[in-house]
Amino acid sequence: MIETCAIDGLLIITPKKHGDERGFFSETFNQPILAEAGFTRKFIQDNQSLSTQQGVLRGLHFQTPPFAQDKLVRVLRGAILDVAVDLRKNSTTYGQHFAIELSAKNWKQLLVPIGFGHGFVTLEPNTEVAYKVSNVYSPEHDSGLAWNDPQLGIDWPLDTPPILSAKDQQLGSFADFVSPF
Repeated sequence: MIETCAIDGLLIITPKKHGDERGFFSETFNQPILAEAGFTRKFIQDNQSLSTQQGVLRGLHFQTPPFAQDKLVRVLRGAILDVAVDLRKNSTTYGQHFAIELSAKNWKQLLVPIGFGHGFVTLEPNTEVAYKVSNVYSPEHDSGLAWNDPQLGIDWPLDTPPILSAKDQQLGSFADFVSPF
């Protein structure tokens, strides 16, 4: 099943699960079905992360053109709050964000197209996230925005300060951001 979101371009995908006493089978990715929903770019790389602790926050990340990336995000184990921020300067939802819980239990995926910042926080320990991307990693085009920028107003479900990488502690503000999208 594919659902649209309040922010144009984002898609929530919930693959069918076929289960019996042995477990289940699911087709987690199908390019022709995405093409029917309007997404025709190809994914060329798969990435996976493991966060051993609850409260690990990764983001808000994006790559600038010509190495911008679409992402198809899903959770293999555990749960995250997944967030996409619209960075498309001509969009009516520029600067707005969409958040959704993705988990191994709810089986939902989020398609985050080019022109969005992306991040997530783990809601459980030992959370594994897998995502497809439509372009290779380019350190020169790697960028991001501060996860806690007040102008973005993201309500992260945190009881304690998040666990951040050194890179994510240095990301800039939305007010200083000049969109390349």
